[in-house]
Amino acid sequence: MSEAPRTTIDAGEVDRFSRMAQEWWDPTGKFRPLHKFNPVRLTYIRDKVIEHSGGDSRSLRPFEGLRVLDIGCGGGLLSEPIARMGAEVVGADASETNIEVARIHAGQSGAQVDYRATTAEALADAGEQFDVVLNMEVVEHVADVELFLSSCAKMVKPGGLMFVATINRTPKAMALAIVGAEYVLRWLPRGTHQYDKLVRPEEIEGPLSAAGMGIIDRNGVTYSPLSDRWKLSRDMDVNYMLLAARPA
Repeated sequence: MSEAPRTTIDAGEVDRFSRMAQEWWDPTGKFRPLHKFNPVRLTYIRDKVIEHSGGDSRSLRPFEGLRVLDIGCGGGLLSEPIARMGAEVVGADASETNIEVARIHAGQSGAQVDYRATTAEALADAGEQFDVVLNMEVVEHVADVELFLSSCAKMVKPGGLMFVATINRTPKAMALAIVGAEYVLRWLPRGTHQYDKLVRPEEIEGPLSAAGMGIIDRNGVTYSPLSDRWKLSRDMDVNYMLLAARPA
């Protein structure tokens, strides 16, 4: 009997997010933490892409001419604002329900996004190439981290970038991101994150390095209860973002 092909899809995770799909664009609903998180990650993405590409920081459309993949796009919370910055955006998600919600919202908002119900490995096998790959809050939900990261890396053009945001596998993350966020504060439904699926920075950097990518920036992201907002930090013990580049 031949071996089943490797896949990045965790069916349980896809089902979990599909059941919540109708709430993607409700800022007070189950995805409230992502709505709160969006400003800091959008600012970081915008600043780093402009810095790398030499774009105009004063422009309302600084991503004009860039092709961007938002992998694991969910309902499109990142895809739409990135498209409004001028990029040609492909939003991909394994959940057909998420993609349908994203398409409906884009139709209502007028955002131009190419939404596809597909996987990273399928896109890579099809030879898709992008200037920027956004891999945000996804890697902790896939079945095969190494395959997922290598598939994403294959799609980064020479001179291109990949952003990765996820949660570290540390006792501090267990206390804050799972017990605190899901059980005490109830920011997220219980079971949204599983401790053994959280990913340490070196477990991302290794596969990306093997795929020819180099890490050029590392940042923690921490929540300030006084200002009720997320901000960049040197503390990578819980939430963190990595930026990788493929040599030109």
